[in-house]
Amino acid sequence: MATIDLNLMHAFVAVHDTGSFSRAAERLGVPRSTVSRAVATLEESLGVRLFHRTTRKVSTTTAGVSLYDRVAPSVSSLVESLAELPEREEEPSGTLRVTSTVDLGTIVLAEAVKRFTTRYPNTQVEVYLSNTLVDLVRDGFDLALRISLKAMRDSSLVARKVGPVAVQLYASPAYLARRGTPRTPEELQSHDWIGFRGAPPILQVAPGSMADVNARTRVTCDDMFFAREVLKAGAGIGMLPSHMADVEVAAGTLVRVMPRWVSSTGAVYLVHPGRKHLPRKVTAFSELVRELLRQRPLATSDKGGR
Repeated sequence: MATIDLNLMHAFVAVHDTGSFSRAAERLGVPRSTVSRAVATLEESLGVRLFHRTTRKVSTTTAGVSLYDRVAPSVSSLVESLAELPEREEEPSGTLRVTSTVDLGTIVLAEAVKRFTTRYPNTQVEVYLSNTLVDLVRDGFDLALRISLKAMRDSSLVARKVGPVAVQLYASPAYLARRGTPRTPEELQSHDWIGFRGAPPILQVAPGSMADVNARTRVTCDDMFFAREVLKAGAGIGMLPSHMADVEVAAGTLVRVMPRWVSSTGAVYLVHPGRKHLPRKVTAFSELVRELLRQRPLATSDKGGR
């Protein structure tokens, strides 16, 4: 078999990973036509069709899947190794694609991106904020910033803890004046609840003590900023990360509820696709986020309880 250009294999792997010629082109930083020509050239060289193409969808053929399984790990390792040769590691460059939830992105990523682009002038950053979990590999993201109350486990991803997070119960003074302040888990169950979509309906209020708040959920949302505003408006009791409520507690618009009973702790994680060698832009941004969270930790000391 004739020698095959590594760039052709790189384009093939990117199309399979992203499921799209356009997204593959974005990942590689080249025109879509370049990716299309590369795949066509590879198909001609091998004498097989690697992708089924329609106006709406690109799917990998059986031959394409077989080829991907054989070459993808080697192609990825070789490309990343070449990109990280010592003489090329000194200055991060290129486009970094990052995703996070809206609240975490606004509070942490905005400052991190500003520092990153200032410190490394040859970089560009694309930020995608969504409260829907995205597939980092399929959608071509380099990095994600996520909060989890338990250890993250995904064999295709690497998750590194970069800081603690405290999640606590809050309500407005007006709501508590109207409905009373719960002192025990049993009293909590009679109150109106502001829920977050995807969160479990059973709330752990103390070791070995659980409260079923599902029956009393009056408002369900998927955005922490919205949840905070609904709580401030007096619609019920709900959970927020403490870093989103500290200013409101200090201003008197929110009160921490049952501080002796409720205190769930989690962590902020930097998540990236599992790779043996990471691009310098990814490691540099990760180091900067860790630096920022050391300077401005999200978990703060207990205050404002009632």
